[in-house]
Amino acid sequence: MYGLIGKMRTMPGQRDTLITILIEGMNGMPGRLSYIVAQDPTDPDAVWVTEVWDSQESHQASLSLPSVQQAISRGRPLIAGFGERFETTPIGGHGLVAPAVRPDNAPKKPLLGSP
Repeated sequence: MYGLIGKMRTMPGQRDTLITILIEGMNGMPGRLSYIVAQDPTDPDAVWVTEVWDSQESHQASLSLPSVQQAISRGRPLIAGFGERFETTPIGGHGLVAPAVRPDNAPKKPLLGSP
């Protein structure tokens, strides 16, 4: 699996608009296991995005999807800059479902640490 955690700073007062664009643009991403957009509680113009993918290749391929390209176009003018960016190797946790290495009709099995 592949994980990415990144911080974006928006133009003043544009955080909620960017959050809406990011959430709307996340539909239909093959290989995406988790995609969380969050407000920074200490900075009114900062957004954190936490992503988990079945592979780094799936993440890279998602960047060419029409919905993602549209979100990038709409969001770019609202972004003042980027902050920290971390790549991770997710192992498990609450709500994270194992990648599809099972028959399509098999129930999804939670990863280690999930209920």
